[in-house]
Formats: sequence, structure tokens, C-alpha cells
Amino acid sequence: MEFTNELFDELYEFVETKQLKKLREILSELNPADAALFFDRLEEKNIPIVFRILPKDLAGETFSYMDPESQELLIRSFNDNELRQIINDMYLDDVVDVIEEMPANVVARILQTANQNTRQQLNELLKYPEDSAGSIMTVEYVSLNKNKTVAEAFQKIRREGIDKETVYTCYVTEKRKLIGTVSVKDLLLADEEESVGNIMVSNVPAVDAYEDKEEVAKAFSKYDVLALPVVDKDGRIVGIVTVDDAIDVIEEEATEDIEKIAAITPSDRPYLKSSAASLWLQRIPWLVLLMVSATFTGAIITSFEDALQAFPALIAFIPMLMGTGGNAGGQASVTVIRGLALEEIRMGDVFKVLWKEIRVSVMCGVVLAVLNFIKIIVVDNLIFGSGITTLENLTVSLTLVVVVFSAKVIGSTLPIGAKRIGLDPAVMASPLITTVVDAISLIVYFAIATQVLTI
Repeated sequence: MEFTNELFDELYEFVETKQLKKLREILSELNPADAALFFDRLEEKNIPIVFRILPKDLAGETFSYMDPESQELLIRSFNDNELRQIINDMYLDDVVDVIEEMPANVVARILQTANQNTRQQLNELLKYPEDSAGSIMTVEYVSLNKNKTVAEAFQKIRREGIDKETVYTCYVTEKRKLIGTVSVKDLLLADEEESVGNIMVSNVPAVDAYEDKEEVAKAFSKYDVLALPVVDKDGRIVGIVTVDDAIDVIEEEATEDIEKIAAITPSDRPYLKSSAASLWLQRIPWLVLLMVSATFTGAIITSFEDALQAFPALIAFIPMLMGTGGNAGGQASVTVIRGLALEEIRMGDVFKVLWKEIRVSVMCGVVLAVLNFIKIIVVDNLIFGSGITTLENLTVSLTLVVVVFSAKVIGSTLPIGAKRIGLDPAVMASPLITTVVDAISLIVYFAIATQVLTI
């Protein structure tokens, strides 16, 4: 059953009219992720009531998909037995995700309520840095002995698989060291008396427990796998990262980059869950910085006041030149930032990037200059009667070529330079580059105007 606005309205009416039996029947047919969406849109007072009518096998997984605010509300409403049941029904990596979003007193209660074995495993996972592979891995995987037969392997999978996050890939270990993997497909197609060691794949991609989780997510794309083993410095497997967690990391990193490109301080809270004050705090620092930096463009215009008085027609083209330069720089910067993120561009490629952008900028600049020259003659002069002289037209068109050239060179090199010194390339995106290009555009414009219009 698909979760739609119409279905939400129907379910909400059941909540309002206390038709809990009908509500439970429909919620039972929903995917846990869709059920979580329903809870995230409910009023706070109704969330604990409705959650308690969920079937036991649906409650834990639904809880793992809910947003942190709804999760915290429910945890505070649970008694110890209810909280312990929810923890037991969730995969450990999902419990870690919940813990990382909760305040200290809620975390303490979760750890205190969990049984000793679960608490020990959670503490092991929580010791890893927040942005590491260890922080997103799960210890719930199936390990096999290479000397066991296929039949014995299936016995173990049936016995342990119900508590594991995935059984599609099993990990062959020897004294906890990872020596290979074997898929359930390979086991199904093999003879029952065949040993696991004879059908396992020994060349196994793995990631270090302390490796950055963004790099781990990229490895999924590189190796086309559903899960990646996580090993310690001695090659012992300590857990696995599954593709659903990798997708979450990719979404999180992409959102963060988009916010930086738009000059917004990154936040992990959904827009509708964010207060006006928090959105203000995200946006105001960059707005202040960009506003102050615009002082330079104002100073440049002021310093060429005499030229503007002598040729007032030049003023009308300032927004076009600054906008074109900003757009050209933004195109180059976003392209390079994406290339850096996907590792298509490396630090040693800076001269290749620069040479390519130089050629692109010349072609773009010449086309724009020619079109602008024709546009001023036809539109500005013939239609609007602006009276722009040929020398003024030439000044604007020549400036376009230089501005586009400068903007694309700056837009392509600043992100690489930022990465070189350890900054996030996304910081050097459109807003900052636009500010730099605006200043350069004005300097170039007035410099060319001074030379051409005084001939």
C-alpha cells in the first residue's frame, strides 16, 4: 500500500475518531518507512497512543525510520520494558543512529535499559569517531568457517540469520581475520558436501574501521556491492556497512555540499522541523560576510566615478557584466567541485583543468561578446534608442570576453586550492566566487573603458 496524502487524511480521521482497530489494520499493511512518515506528521500528543497499537514485528523497524524528535518523544513515554523491547527489535547500527541524536539523559537511559550484551556492543560501536566507517557499521553479520561444508553453512545461516541485518553475503573468517566472502547464491548452486573454502572469493574489498564514512560510501559505487566488511588494523573483521547506510551517508554529504554551495551553514534537521531562529543562524553568517565583501565592489565603482560621469551609458551594463561573470564562475566551480567529490579530478590535474577551462572560457566569451555587440546595435540602439556608441559597445563586448575568462579560471582553481589546504571545496562555490568575480569584473570593465574610450 502506497502512503499518499489521501491515505494520511484517512488515517488521521481514524485517530481523531478513536477508530484504533481500523487504524491498526491499515498501518499493518504499510511499509515501516511509510508508517514512520505518518508518525512524523502526527501531532505530538497522538504519537505515543498510535505507536502502542502497532504490531510488535512492525514497531521496532518503524521506530528506526522516524525522525529524532518523534523518537525522543516516544522514548520518554516508554517504560523500561517497552524501551528494552524496541532496542531488541532494532539492528544495532540503527540503535547507534538513535543514540547519536539523543540528549545525554536519554542516551544514559537507553544504555541502562539494554541488556548487558547489547550494552557492550553499543559501547564498542560508540567508541568510533562520528564520521568513521565504525560509526555506521553493524556487528550483525554471518561469519563462516572455510572448512565447513555448504550444508553446515546453511544450518548456521538458518540458526543465526534471523538476527542478522543481511545474509546475502557471508564472511569467511579464520581467528576473526577476514579471508573471503561467499554469497548465498554461490552456496545454493554448490554441492552440499563442498567446503566453503573452495567456493569463497578471497579477493575481498574491505574498509578500515576509522576510514571516513564518505569514502566508504564511494566504495559501494566502485565495487557494486550490497555490503562492505569493516576491519581493524590487524585485518580482523569488526562489522559490516550495508548499502542502506551508505545511501544515507551519500544523501547527507550531498545535502551538506548543496547547503555550502548556497552559502548556508549545514544542518541535519529537516526544513519543516527547523525553527525560524535556527534557519536564521544558518544563513546570516554568510549573508553578513557577502554583504561586507560587497564593500569592495562599491569602492571600485566610486574610484571610477569620473569615468561614469563622462560615459553614463556604462552604468547600465554593470549588472549584466557582474551577473554573467558570476554565472560563468559558478558553472566552472560546481563542475570542478563535483569532479573532486567523485574523484574524477585529483590534485595533480589542476593544470589539465585550467587548460580546459581556458579554452571553454575563450569560446564562451567570444560568442557572448559577438551576440552582445549585435544586441546593443539592434535592441538598445534601434529599438530603445539608447544611443550607445560603437566604442562603448566595443568596451562592453571586450569586457565580456575578459570577465568570462577570469571567472572560469577562478571558478575552476579556487575549489582545487581549497582542497589542497584542507578546506571543503564546496565552500568555494557560487556565492564566494561571485563576490570575487564581481570585483574583478568592475576592475576589468573600467580599465578597458579607460583605454578604449580615451582613444
